[in-house]
Amino acid sequence: MKLFLDRRAALIRAATLSAALGATLGLHAGAALAQAPANPAELRIGFQKYGTLTVLKAKGDLEKRLAPLGITVKWTEFPAGPQLLEGLNVGSLDFGTVGEAPPIFAQAAGADLVYVANQPSAPAAEALVVQKDSPIQSLADLKGRKIALNKGSNVHYLLVKLLEKQGLKYTDIQVVYLPPADARAAFERGAVDAWVIWDPFLAAAQRQLGARVIADGKGVVANHQFYLAARGYAEKHPQVVQAIVDELARLDRWAEGNTQAVAALLGPQIGLDAATTELAAGRFAYGIQPITPAIAAEQQKIADAFHALKLIPKPIRIADALPKSVRTAAK
Repeated sequence: MKLFLDRRAALIRAATLSAALGATLGLHAGAALAQAPANPAELRIGFQKYGTLTVLKAKGDLEKRLAPLGITVKWTEFPAGPQLLEGLNVGSLDFGTVGEAPPIFAQAAGADLVYVANQPSAPAAEALVVQKDSPIQSLADLKGRKIALNKGSNVHYLLVKLLEKQGLKYTDIQVVYLPPADARAAFERGAVDAWVIWDPFLAAAQRQLGARVIADGKGVVANHQFYLAARGYAEKHPQVVQAIVDELARLDRWAEGNTQAVAALLGPQIGLDAATTELAAGRFAYGIQPITPAIAAEQQKIADAFHALKLIPKPIRIADALPKSVRTAAK
């Protein structure tokens, strides 16, 4: 009886989440696929070596969901969020997942995107690391040092907040903008003193290089992962976007508490051994959620901080990239 009740409760939660996300996207609850207009022949998704979207790719559940509609799925891997959103901006992608900072930089560059949903915060999944024999022991030791990061990525904001926490200015350090692969190479050969990076690159640096964590995001940043769509695609094909969200919600319910199973699927996708992949997967945050005014307000704070530092050329309004229902609720 208890198992039956647990399953029934899970189904109720799933239905509630689907309805909430449907409302966020401007769909009628339950309308999903049945009342859809003509569908595109191909759904183009951008993904990274991180998160449940990559696990969804490995499982193939989305392809099964969309096959009866004659829709195929094309997956394209990107090294980081800014590059992924550039693909969305130029029209080569319909949907993707990135961290908090990339959509802010993309919006400042004129990208016409819309926030769809987000994962809960995962602050331990990004960190500032140094080599195991580095003389750097604390954030205070970063002054004057060269620090590598991917410009416009989540860790960009982490660095800003870590410096702020220590009372250092952004100009007190030398930032070296490099994508993850190049940043790791520079880190290994000692061309930079520290590296701000996210999982699974973080887990790989810890296990393969013995990198030491000076500080992660706990108590400093939220580190949400966001799902975004090209606005034109989301407005024309909301039922397909809803299908993606539904499958991600179902995947999250399975993945939470099944780190080893997640790692077994994820490992071949990202080319890392089981132990490293488990370390990264254990820091994932499961439980996809609809965008809320509170989350949007957090994003606005990040955008304002980047503008104050002149990292983006103009102020932006996160509200301009929100679904209509969220903009209305935020007023």
